[in-house]
Amino acid sequence: MLFFLSNLALFIGFGRAGFREGIAFFLWVGIFNVLVISQLWALANDLYTRRQGERLFPLLGLGCSLGAWLGALAAKNMIRAAGPYGLMTAGACLLIGCVVLTAWIHHRHAAKQEVKSRKAAEAPLGKEGGFQLIFRDRYLLSIAALVVLLNIVNTSGDFLLSKLVVAEAARAFPGAAMTARARFIGEFYGSFFAWVNLVGLLLQSFFVSRIFKAIGPGGALFVGPVIALVGYSVILVSPVLGLVRILKILDNSNDYSIQNTARHALFLPVSREAKYKAKTAVDSFFWRFGDVLQASGLYGNGSGFCHTGFRCAQSGVHGRLDIARGGARPELQEAVGLAQPRAPDGRCTRDLHAEFRQARFR
Repeated sequence: MLFFLSNLALFIGFGRAGFREGIAFFLWVGIFNVLVISQLWALANDLYTRRQGERLFPLLGLGCSLGAWLGALAAKNMIRAAGPYGLMTAGACLLIGCVVLTAWIHHRHAAKQEVKSRKAAEAPLGKEGGFQLIFRDRYLLSIAALVVLLNIVNTSGDFLLSKLVVAEAARAFPGAAMTARARFIGEFYGSFFAWVNLVGLLLQSFFVSRIFKAIGPGGALFVGPVIALVGYSVILVSPVLGLVRILKILDNSNDYSIQNTARHALFLPVSREAKYKAKTAVDSFFWRFGDVLQASGLYGNGSGFCHTGFRCAQSGVHGRLDIARGGARPELQEAVGLAQPRAPDGRCTRDLHAEFRQARFR
C-alpha cells in the first residue's frame, strides 16, 4: 500500500505540473485495483481459520459492496468541486487510513497468538513463486482454471449487452448527432450499474452468509454458472435488450457478491505461501488471461461476433440478436440504419464499437 501511495503522490505532482498522465494513470488503476484487493483478501485468509473465514467473509464482502456504492456517490459529488487531483488526494488519505488499520489488525491478531504460532506467522515466505505453487497443486490449478472460465463467460455477456445497447441507440436516433446517442448510452449504463450495485449489496447483506451456511463456499460457486446457463439460454430464445439487461444485472450482481466471496474463501485451507503468492497470481494474471482469451475469441479473425454467426437486426422496439445458420455475413450497421461500405474480411462491428467506446467514456 505504501508503494501505491507513493505512486499517487507522483501522479498528483506530475498532473498539477502540466504533464499528461492520463494513460499511465488508467493502466496504474487497473493494476492497483487487482493487487490491493487481492492482498486484502490474502491477509484475511491468513488471519482466520476456515470456520472463521466462512463466517466472517460475507461481512468483509458487505464492506466491499458498501465501499463501491459509497465511493461512487462520493466521487460523483466531489469531482465537480475538487476535480480529479482532489479525488486522488482523497484516495491517498484513504490509503493512509488503510495502512494504519492493517498495521493495527496485524498487531492485534499477533498479540492473541501463541508464541509458536506467532513465530510461524512472522517467518519469511519461501522462494517459490506463485506460478510454481499453482502448477504443482491440483487444487490451486483448478481455482485458476475456474477464474479464467468464469471471466470469459461474464465478459462475453458484457460484450453482448454493449452490442445491443449501441444498436438500440443507433435505432432510436438514426439521424441524430453523436451527442444524443452518447446520452442514451450513458443513461443506460448509469441505471444499469446502479441496479447492479444495489442488487449486489442486497445479495451480500441477506443471502451470502445464509448460502455459505447451507451449502458452503464450494456449493456457492454453482450459483453463478446456473444463472449464466439459464440466462444465456433465455437470450438465445428472446435476445431483447430489456431482457438481456435484467439477466446481466443478476449475473453481475452475483459475480460481485456471492461468486466473489466464495472465490476468496477457497483459499482458506491452503498454505500461507499459497495465500499470498498463488492467490495474487490467480487474481491478477489468470483473471486478466480470461479477458485475453475472450477478446481473442471475438477478434482473433478480425470479425467479432460476425465469425460466430450472430447477427444484430432491427426488430420491433428493441434491437435483437438473430442467430444466423451458416456463414452469412451479418450486417450490423445496415440493420440499425448506419449502412457503410464493407471490407471483404467481414469486419462488421469495428466502427460501431469505436462509437460505443467514445460514447461510454465521454
